[in-house]
Amino acid sequence: MGRYVGPVCRLCRREGAKLFLKGSRCHTKLCSYEKRETPPGMHNWRRGKISEYGQRLREKQKLKRYYGIYDKQFRSYFYKAENQSGNTGENLIVLLERRLDNAVCRGKFAHSRRHARQLIGHGHLLVNGKKVTIPSYIIQEGDVIQVRDKENSKKVVQEVLESSATRDLPSWLELAQETPAIKIVQLPVRSEIQIEIREQMIVEFCSR
Repeated sequence: MGRYVGPVCRLCRREGAKLFLKGSRCHTKLCSYEKRETPPGMHNWRRGKISEYGQRLREKQKLKRYYGIYDKQFRSYFYKAENQSGNTGENLIVLLERRLDNAVCRGKFAHSRRHARQLIGHGHLLVNGKKVTIPSYIIQEGDVIQVRDKENSKKVVQEVLESSATRDLPSWLELAQETPAIKIVQLPVRSEIQIEIREQMIVEFCSR
């Protein structure tokens, strides 16, 4: 039998893409997605040909799971992206990238987006000096995300910063470890968001 693959990595294997749902573990050799070449299970399993509808649906599901959002939220983001000028698919991914929980995760304050949502919900973080407990809060250029001046809050974030030292920081974020604080120096653009998603298929699926 092969190595046990937990439910999250099994999901990555099924979707055929590394979704980084296990936080910092996904950036190391311990990631179960990298350890095996076949889907989980005792026997070799061959996936049949997926229809065009199935391919588009899969891309949508991958994007939802990557950012940890539900259908209702996804539809809301899609409508906003559709009403913006430019490419709808790129607008959608940039909008999701601007979520507060994603920025906290990208800025090395949390191991994963799920962990970031926990920090935000428990009131450990401030945005421009004000407490924000909504993970879906959309950040703007010039915003500063800080840790509350509490011993417990600082300890939690400092532990993550130390363990995430090898992770890359996106160019649209600036990290001050001494404070600690994350500054949004510019808004993200699609070319800098390294995610294996074919956004045009998502637009075709949602526009049908």
